[in-house]
Amino acid sequence: MLQWNRASRFWLYFLLLTGALAMIFPFVWMFLSAFKTDADIYAYPPRWLPSHWRVENFIDVFRIIPFARYYLNSVFVTSMITLGQLLLSILAAYSFARLRFPLKSTIFILAIATLIMPFEVLMIPTFIIVHRLGWLDTYQGLIVPFLFNGFSIFFLKQFFEAVPKDLEDAAKIDGCGYLGILIHVILPNTKPAVGTITLFTFLTHWRSYIWPLIITNTTRMRTLPIGLKYFIGEGGEQYHLMMAAACMAILPVLVVYIVAERQFVKSMTFTGLKR
Repeated sequence: MLQWNRASRFWLYFLLLTGALAMIFPFVWMFLSAFKTDADIYAYPPRWLPSHWRVENFIDVFRIIPFARYYLNSVFVTSMITLGQLLLSILAAYSFARLRFPLKSTIFILAIATLIMPFEVLMIPTFIIVHRLGWLDTYQGLIVPFLFNGFSIFFLKQFFEAVPKDLEDAAKIDGCGYLGILIHVILPNTKPAVGTITLFTFLTHWRSYIWPLIITNTTRMRTLPIGLKYFIGEGGEQYHLMMAAACMAILPVLVVYIVAERQFVKSMTFTGLKR
């Protein structure tokens, strides 16, 4: 029995290690390719290490395209969407979880119904609305359509309902209103859920490509995913430069993940547990 447990544990660790290596491999290849020359990229058999570590690739990225502008646009747009969606989702989720108002169930069902519709279905009517508002090629057009998210509201509502009402009653006795209860009672007890929504929202919109492509017309408003596409065109592929740009592009994602990772793990642990 002991040998069977050791054997099963060995194969379990082996499978986990194989999966981890398979996940890490593209990032290692991207990092090494960022320092390669064009000849190293197309060398056969493939070369793991660059024949010459070319740091100039990172400088050429800024020289060939307005990379800094794309970078700042992505940081600003993604941050505003994340903060705005988080604020509205928290307020909406708290309203659905704790407050009483007319047509509460109907409105909540309509909010949840948006989950069954992919964005591709909503893209054309959203584009028409943005166009009529005069928001084409503007930050408003990039940000405002994504401030509402049914999944964020539903996810936070489930966590808010799990907070004991006794804590709210104690806060009311101390003189807290609805906003005070939300800030001092609900949010401190639901940090994992808030961290998870922050992480998901940031990752989703940081890599967004289709909407910024159709809503922006000038280089001044382009975002980073569109900027990376400029390294693959009719004039040829510059994969070594695209890998250098991709290395710089994932830095904000790593920072957000490192900050929110602990809360994300806690939310996954607490999901399904009844408090």
